[in-house]
Amino acid sequence: TRTASGYCECGYSVNRTSDSSFKVFTELLETDFLHSENLTGAGWTPQEYNVSHQAARGPYGKQFRVSNVVANPLRDEYSWAGSSVNGGDAGLQLWVRSNDSDGLVGAAELAAQRTDVLYGSFRIGVKMSGVQGTCAAFFWFRNDSQEIDLEFLSKQFNDSSSAVNLVLQTPLSVAAGYDASGTPEFKVEALPFRPDKEFHEYRFDWSPEKVSFYADGRWLYDMTNYSPNSPGHLVMNHWSNGDPSWSAGPPQSDAVMTVSYVKAYFNSSNPTRKEAYAARCPTFNPNSVCEIPDQTTPPDPSGANGNQTARTFFFSLDPGYSPNQTVYKSTNNTNNGAASRLAASRPASLWASAPLFVALLTWTFAL
Repeated sequence: TRTASGYCECGYSVNRTSDSSFKVFTELLETDFLHSENLTGAGWTPQEYNVSHQAARGPYGKQFRVSNVVANPLRDEYSWAGSSVNGGDAGLQLWVRSNDSDGLVGAAELAAQRTDVLYGSFRIGVKMSGVQGTCAAFFWFRNDSQEIDLEFLSKQFNDSSSAVNLVLQTPLSVAAGYDASGTPEFKVEALPFRPDKEFHEYRFDWSPEKVSFYADGRWLYDMTNYSPNSPGHLVMNHWSNGDPSWSAGPPQSDAVMTVSYVKAYFNSSNPTRKEAYAARCPTFNPNSVCEIPDQTTPPDPSGANGNQTARTFFFSLDPGYSPNQTVYKSTNNTNNGAASRLAASRPASLWASAPLFVALLTWTFAL
């Protein structure tokens, strides 16, 4: 480990800077929902709006309510396991309700406040609902023709098979009535586990050339057509409209999707953020790039059976690893106690030094 006043001045890389090809992202947004109660203070906004059944394209409409977005952190802010404030799994809860109101099914949505997100690596630690009849999603959104989705249908979870739906909403899906399932940018990918039994990390890496999807660090699929090229924001939601060809439902009982964290490493379209990056990294130095550790095991917050690699890593728990970043206070509720525990398991390969491959980084700094 090298010593310096700041360790990631020139950004974050999804692979080693000694590799023949690598990409660097300048911005960081990490939210640890195991220790967060103030969602707006953490950079997220719960949504409240209705969607008619006609607009939802199902027998039921959707009723997104702030009350269905519930922070449920651990009781002990200095622990990574234990009982939660409201009972059940600790983390952010997104509820779908079993009873409808005037033909609208209660649902939940949380949107990131930053709308300047342009290319990056985006990760969510989440345990899905096992109650049949809901759709859970983690996605980046610009508009109806520029959207990157990870979508989970609880009707697809069983003991013999489970799946994740990988989706790019494109001009083709808009022309098809906002249905991507008949386009090349739609893929149902089998998973070797049930998403409703424990927490897993799902991830997509977005570049101008492609969008790559992962589960627990394992590559699933690449989409190389219609990669979005404009800034947008992150969203997660959980809903049902009763459509038998998609969400099914509504669920017979209240259903919850529980999020333990979201981590995003990205470039900004905001001129002020570009200037801030240029100030802290006036001359690009690969020694000042931090490699983002891959989560290759299910991110069990407790580190079950002594498996400390199951814990996930947050740069923002140590200010030295998030120089000139917007680090939200609620991400750091665990303060020094958590930071010291994480430091003990910090990957030895976090930093890498190598010659700079300027041509491979041109698109990053031209944004």
